[in-house]
Formats: sequence, C-alpha cells, structure tokens
Amino acid sequence: MVDGDGTKSDPWRLTTAPGSSSYVMYRDEASDPPALVCVVGSTTLKYHLSAADDLAAWLRAEGGWVPLGAADEKKDAADGTVEAWGRSAENPVGGWYGLRNGYRGRFGMYLPPLLEALGLAELTHDPRNNSIRAA
Repeated sequence: MVDGDGTKSDPWRLTTAPGSSSYVMYRDEASDPPALVCVVGSTTLKYHLSAADDLAAWLRAEGGWVPLGAADEKKDAADGTVEAWGRSAENPVGGWYGLRNGYRGRFGMYLPPLLEALGLAELTHDPRNNSIRAA
C-alpha cells in the first residue's frame, strides 16, 4: 500500500528494501524531461518518469526474481541486476534512467520499493542482497 499520492505536496513515503533508509518520491511532469524525483535526506536524485512502468514491464518479461544490485554511478553494476538494467543501452531509454549527472546510480535501491508500494512487484526485505519480481 502506497503512502502519498506521488505529488510534490504529497509524495510517496518509502523505505529501502532492507528498511535501513526512508525517502520520498514524486512525479515532476513539468520537468524537462519529465522525472521521478527521489529525495533522500538532503540529496535529490531524478529518474526518467517512465522508469517505474518500464521496470515493471521488464520484470514481467524476466519472469522471476532479479537481484537489485544497487550501486553508485561511479561503481560498476553487476550483470543481471535491476541496477545494470537501469543503465543498459538495451533498456527503453537507451542508457541511464538517472537524469542528474553524478547521481544517476542507485536505481536498484530506490525504484524497487516504489514498484512494491504501487502493487507492481514483490520485494524481499533482507539485510542485504534483496531481489524483486513482478507481482
């Protein structure tokens, strides 16, 4: 169940898969390009607005559990993970879903809890090495 309506004035209130960090996300359709804005403490990350729907479609195509593999932009993402897909030239945007240079990573950290809250996916909640699958 999602808390908030996904607007800047009433953002989605989310927690990372391990439950170690809280953050908010909201849609910014007026942004160029339209974005999902993720605010973690004083840090703001932005992802293509299509990220949640595109990730949900990819998970349905994968058909099973996929590791999250969250990593900062400057670190390599492990093959076969949500993080790697969020950077791949093979995804619908042809590369990084992250829009803010220097903060384009962590796709595998912040998008999966949103999909779970929206009822689009199931997520494990272990201390480490979490996975996701389409609902």
